[in-house]
Amino acid sequence: QVQLVESGGGLVQAGGSLRLSCTVSGSIFSIGAMGWYRQAPGKQRELVATISSGLSANYADSVKGRFTVSRDNAKNTVYLQMNSLKPEDTAVYYCNAVLIVVKMEYTYWGQGTQVTVSS
Repeated sequence: QVQLVESGGGLVQAGGSLRLSCTVSGSIFSIGAMGWYRQAPGKQRELVATISSGLSANYADSVKGRFTVSRDNAKNTVYLQMNSLKPEDTAVYYCNAVLIVVKMEYTYWGQGTQVTVSS
């Protein structure tokens, strides 16, 4: 019974900032990589940022320099700090996490949180 719940989405003007968080709950043995994806209406879901258990981060070119992904292992939470937001950042943002149980990996997804950037 593992669940991922995102929060922090909302409406912001262009140039503003938002901080998303995603907390993993349930029976957890170990969490590997965690990440953020987004999907805009009529478009495919795309990777935004990932962070490994060793804190190595990767970003999509479209958000590099503006977004920062981080995690707090004690809280089973991953964050996405979004600065200098643009209207094209408008999307539903989903977090995911790779859970490791007996050396087997399982990927879980949250329900998403809406981010809307107005111009």
